[in-house]
Amino acid sequence: MRILYRMRQFWHAVAVKVDPNELARARELLNTAQWELFERLQPGEKRHALAMLERLAGQGESQPDLIVATLLHDVGKLRYPLNPLERTIVVLAGALMPGLVRNWGRLSPDGFETLPRWRKAFVVSEQHAGWGADLARISGVSPLAEALIREHHHPHALSADRIESRLLHKLWVADNKS
Repeated sequence: MRILYRMRQFWHAVAVKVDPNELARARELLNTAQWELFERLQPGEKRHALAMLERLAGQGESQPDLIVATLLHDVGKLRYPLNPLERTIVVLAGALMPGLVRNWGRLSPDGFETLPRWRKAFVVSEQHAGWGADLARISGVSPLAEALIREHHHPHALSADRIESRLLHKLWVADNKS
């Protein structure tokens, strides 16, 4: 089932069209610096964030930090945009060998730039949430939105606060179903 979801996600990344009306709605929800980050995302990443936004809106969700985090949760991928083949390899490897993918995704002490190209895709997959939270903080998101972006792959990371935990879980579910 997860592989079918990822195949659909791959198809959307390749053949995606982003609705100008949805972009206009997103523009209204972000400040100028946040919008500039969102605008730099690849079309498939924009489409994914907008689908998440639509899913959350359909559930009646309007919490501002969650909405901003939804739109910006993948901006860490701007550090090293992946092509469709790299995305496919990471997704398939993650489905077949998740532990190995996590190991390949660890950032070496020498840094990202020294890594071989094949490994960078795995590092982006594992590290983009933290990178994105840093970019989002610079763009003026709230501490809560920053935390949601940083932890969007770890649905139980913010369990100290019930509201934060609920919002993180909603973000995680929307990310994994859109």
